[in-house]
Amino acid sequence: MPEQYYKEALKLGQKEVRACVSRGEHPYLPLLDDFIPSEKLNSGIDLGTKWIPSELIVGTRTAARSNAFARNFMPILGELSEFATKWNALCNAHVEEGIRDPITCYEYMNRFYVEEGNKRVSVLKFFGAPTVYARVIRIMPEQNGSKEVELYNAFLDFQKCSRMHLPEFSKPQSYAKLQRLLGKEPDEVWTEDEKKDFMATYHYFREAYATQGKKEDRSVGDALLVYIEVYGYNDLRNKSAAEIKKAVIKLKEEFSLTQEEQRIEIKLDPQDKQPGLLAKVLPNTKPIKAAFIHDKTPETSGWTFGHECGRLHIERVFGNEIETAAYYNALDDKSADEEIEQAIADGATVIFTTSPRLLQPSLKAAVEHPKITVLNCSLNTSHRYIRTYYARMYEIKFIIGAIAGSLAQSNNVGYICDYPIFGQVAGINAFALGVQMVNPLTKVRLEWSSVSGGIEAATERLREHGIKLISTQDTKKFRERERSSFGLSIIDENGRTTPLARPMWLWGSYYEAIIRSIRDGTFKSEYEESNRALNYYWGLSAGVIDLQCYDVLPESVKRLASLLKDSICSGVEPFMGPLFSQEGKQIIGEEQSLTLEQIINMDWLVENVIGAIPSYEELDDTGKATADVVGVEPSTKEKQAESQTRKE
Repeated sequence: MPEQYYKEALKLGQKEVRACVSRGEHPYLPLLDDFIPSEKLNSGIDLGTKWIPSELIVGTRTAARSNAFARNFMPILGELSEFATKWNALCNAHVEEGIRDPITCYEYMNRFYVEEGNKRVSVLKFFGAPTVYARVIRIMPEQNGSKEVELYNAFLDFQKCSRMHLPEFSKPQSYAKLQRLLGKEPDEVWTEDEKKDFMATYHYFREAYATQGKKEDRSVGDALLVYIEVYGYNDLRNKSAAEIKKAVIKLKEEFSLTQEEQRIEIKLDPQDKQPGLLAKVLPNTKPIKAAFIHDKTPETSGWTFGHECGRLHIERVFGNEIETAAYYNALDDKSADEEIEQAIADGATVIFTTSPRLLQPSLKAAVEHPKITVLNCSLNTSHRYIRTYYARMYEIKFIIGAIAGSLAQSNNVGYICDYPIFGQVAGINAFALGVQMVNPLTKVRLEWSSVSGGIEAATERLREHGIKLISTQDTKKFRERERSSFGLSIIDENGRTTPLARPMWLWGSYYEAIIRSIRDGTFKSEYEESNRALNYYWGLSAGVIDLQCYDVLPESVKRLASLLKDSICSGVEPFMGPLFSQEGKQIIGEEQSLTLEQIINMDWLVENVIGAIPSYEELDDTGKATADVVGVEPSTKEKQAESQTRKE
């Protein structure tokens, strides 16, 4: 009976009023007129009629009926009022044939304010209708550069493709990230079936997430994104409600991390800790079993070869205290999942995945196997269940840049980078600043090996500009004929290469320090003392990188390199001001230095660099796969989508 429905709705309204008052909140419907001037309402964008989420209808335009409803749109006027009679009549119409006439409302910042149809909204919300048919007029916010407006603009970009108002996120980049995680191009429009399927999956997930006591729209969206990052969208679609709830419980700490303002804690040096008395009296005789998962093989990749040297180093150092195993060719997420699971089945308790591209399967394994320690070789990743490790190679690049500048005379020098990922742009800029320090007029011409033909083509492009002094890959090649693809070299007119200096990744020292921290308990205590993602970003002072100068270098240049190395180990920072970008913008002034976060997140180039960070579409398949995981903004799908939208 409609009268009984009104009694129930009235109780809900009165309960909401009491709850709002107890929290010190306004108990009635918010008014659009309170914060949007009437003249701006007249310049709104008519979006036509569409179905909108009822949960996002939060207020009314004017004060005429605002005090008739609680904040949840439930009625609060007496049962004998004229309002109650009309509400009952609408309720009866809805029960018998459904409410069909569209309401009229304004949309502002993805929230809806009713101009005509407040009682219809109230009835539909009472019956739990997920959507309401409405004529919508959009009011654009002032473009004031605020975080809220930036977030709304990202939502609008996403909505052009998805035509959905949900999910909502707390970070602007999350919208484009969702588009990518679902396998879509930045500007790809969703089909109606895809939209329906996703919304059903979203509501299904939200029910499971609500069991953890979380109901805020943005926290649901952030949590959904975490789930898809770990398990994938198809996994979510195919899991039962019970399975999703179990997974949600496992991901509890990862969800909490999304709400942290500062998600990452960076460790610059290994902590020194002496074994406790108990450890000395009762030493651990059970060996650590460590597995190394590689995306390539030592025969095909200098990067993998370097990590394998590190694995063999810790076997020599720790002897019977450690057992290691290597697994190769984890070329995609499926094969990586299989290799990691095999390593765990073989008894591994510590797993190192040695490529940024293995981040997602590493995270999934860590969530599914909480007793297994998983580390991924990457930088600037905010995940609680795994730790990442990388080296501050930009310190060595600064010194090599100074060497290049001292030898360049009046000529420009070349730099070849592989992937536009976190840490690599810092290496480019540090090299250029080293050049500039000793040779202010020399420019650095930048090329990319992941664009148009690989390292050979990149080298040839530099030679076409008359450049002979070139800094190339960071990964040691062990075939003599490939020496030119590593370190700083001179290439003469006949193509003969003379190596001058090379950076050294001392992965053995890195892995030795990590294993020692696991043995002495430092590794565990660091996790317990922090509520953020832990990134190890060690450098020269930790002994995990070094510089080799070849005999062909003049002694004066070697002394310069040694002096700079000692200075950096003592705390001198390569990124000292004043610093200017290619566009002439001053980044920092005199006697200032970049913060570590600014160094890691560099997506700009210093003034003496000729070249650019490539767009996503310019990268080869390996470059795209790597940029998808840890790419700096100009080379990610997310940033590409944003720039395309701005141009439109």
